[in-house]
Amino acid sequence: MDSQFPEDAVEIGRVMGSWGVKGWIKVQPFSLDPQALFSTKRWFLQPPDGASVAQSATVTARAVLKIVHAKEHGDLVVASAQDLDDRDAAEALRGARVFVSRASFPTATDGEYYWVDLIGLTVVNREGALLGEVVGLIETGAHDVLRVRPPVKTPDAAPAVAVKGGPKNQPPQECLIPFVSAYVDAVDMSTRRITVDWGLDY
Repeated sequence: MDSQFPEDAVEIGRVMGSWGVKGWIKVQPFSLDPQALFSTKRWFLQPPDGASVAQSATVTARAVLKIVHAKEHGDLVVASAQDLDDRDAAEALRGARVFVSRASFPTATDGEYYWVDLIGLTVVNREGALLGEVVGLIETGAHDVLRVRPPVKTPDAAPAVAVKGGPKNQPPQECLIPFVSAYVDAVDMSTRRITVDWGLDY
């Protein structure tokens, strides 16, 4: 079924409201490169967190949008969809979360990766020390930055190496590593591991 929510769905944007008077919607992409929005004609919607019963029902009734046309408009993407032909209907979708199937993403070029594929990868440094797991990325404009969360230390675990700003057995909550070749040596998707030039005391 076209309306069946895909198992590999990835949230890639948020409906910001209507655009124009003919039922177009405007979407805020979660990436500086919105190509995933253009990779498929089916956008799946879910109500925003904290939505009212009425809003949830409205969004759920349009569980999938069959996109007729989409284009960039400044920092946004504007789109028209089948059976969405007036401003009020488009405005009723404000706040809806937009998902597409990961399988529809354009093939990444060599050396490029989608952020969704990096989430959950293990990060180690050149010495083989475990730095943690990728829990997100930050887009700065110049380059992306990996958010790496250290492993949780159990009470009987060996003390960690001393780090700046904390006691010897207290690792930092999160470290930020620029996702650039100066710091990232290799990304191995087969072993789900990223090797970086990064010290434990950074």
